[in-house]
Amino acid sequence: MGMWISRLMSAFGEREARILVLGLDNAGKTTILYRLQVGEVVSTIPTIGFNVETVTYKNIKFQVWDLGGQTSIRPYWRCYFPNTQAVIYVVDSSDVDRIGTAKTEFHAILKEDELKDALLLVFANKQDLPGALDDAAVAEGLDLHNIKNRQWSIFKTSAMKGEGLFEGLEWLSNNLKR
Repeated sequence: MGMWISRLMSAFGEREARILVLGLDNAGKTTILYRLQVGEVVSTIPTIGFNVETVTYKNIKFQVWDLGGQTSIRPYWRCYFPNTQAVIYVVDSSDVDRIGTAKTEFHAILKEDELKDALLLVFANKQDLPGALDDAAVAEGLDLHNIKNRQWSIFKTSAMKGEGLFEGLEWLSNNLKR
């Protein structure tokens, strides 16, 4: 029955995609998730474990898994890698001291075989804060330009203001259709 419904949905243009939202703690992952889902900023606390929500955009239902980013939780990210079509990697652009750690964790994700076909979307978040690195500096800090074997893009975002988020979803939507 479920397969029949899935085929019927795709016949009418509606698709589903599993998306992981990853990044260091305090990068703004949960704020982004709820901004996309309910359209406003909601009060959040550090995520211990995960949040999962459905976000619909342009006939694609994104099943979005927001995983906690604390050091002790990161080894468990791999439990969520199977069947993932895209990774949204969120970087706190104002946390200049941890861009190296963000790079290390990002490149560890790139080595995972279960994510080898996943699209990579980077949100250079917290652009509204003073001293935030711009998207070019975040791209350099993550060494994005040396990724040659997969599709990726980076967007300047502010989860608090809602800026750049839907442009990122637009990119995902267009590239998931290919």
